[in-house]
Amino acid sequence: MKLTHLRALVAAIEQGSLRAAARQLGVSQPALTKMLRELERELATTLLLRSTTGVLATAQGMVLYERALAADRELTQAVDQIQQLGGRMTGSLAIGAVPLAVMLLVPETLRTFGREFPQIQLRIFEELYIEQLTRLRKGEVDIALGPLPEHLPAGEFAVETLMPIDMVIIVRKGNPAARARRLADLAELPWVYTGATAESGYAKILYESHGMKPPPAGALVNSTLGLLSLIASGNYVGLQPRQIAQHPFARQYLDIVPVEEGPLKLTLVALARADTAIKPSVRHFLAHLHRAAHHLTKADAG
Repeated sequence: MKLTHLRALVAAIEQGSLRAAARQLGVSQPALTKMLRELERELATTLLLRSTTGVLATAQGMVLYERALAADRELTQAVDQIQQLGGRMTGSLAIGAVPLAVMLLVPETLRTFGREFPQIQLRIFEELYIEQLTRLRKGEVDIALGPLPEHLPAGEFAVETLMPIDMVIIVRKGNPAARARRLADLAELPWVYTGATAESGYAKILYESHGMKPPPAGALVNSTLGLLSLIASGNYVGLQPRQIAQHPFARQYLDIVPVEEGPLKLTLVALARADTAIKPSVRHFLAHLHRAAHHLTKADAG
């Protein structure tokens, strides 16, 4: 099975068109068609369904597509690592990060890392932590930045502790809930949960850590922007890192509710895969992250 044939399959499935796939790979359409036919003969199965409107992967085609993507990523990682071990700091680095890290840690880290290693191409993916862990497990990102997840399997990832995070309660300005002083005062109000389901989320963790029943999920969002928009325009309650809640833009629309139980305390960490040798560029990026986190923590303390 040739790598060029696998890349032809990936391009055809992602483009949905043999013509577009051939153009992407820089080959003729007959040459692309020949590679795909040879791949199907080798596996004795149909990988693509062809029609006048394009191509669609069969179930067998999708199985091979997923494995081909993973194999191509691993080979690219191997090439990068070999070059970097030889002293050539080239290649790419993919970072998955929660909004807090994107706003506070990533800019300074990119500035210092990019100055030291200008030939490393950096890609940043901003998303919730559960998606980051999935990407990390698949090898789609090299590092994931976010709060330390609960029930993380021991030994699955290399964990680097960066800085503490205080998750504070926020409501829109003018919301009577801003006068609350205990978690119990907010327990019956609709909360905005961030995550895949209402069974997870920081509000649930906060209340359960104080032996209380979690508040009702009034809305479920998968982004910080969605959470801030809902809270700033309605009577919802939510949790946000203190640094975001106190940002000049957010302060125009939001109030922090100073309950006596205090904030939910989390730890911002960097995760990297532990099942393979870490690329030198990953190690260097982690060092720059630590430096940025140290300066930020020192500034907050001051």
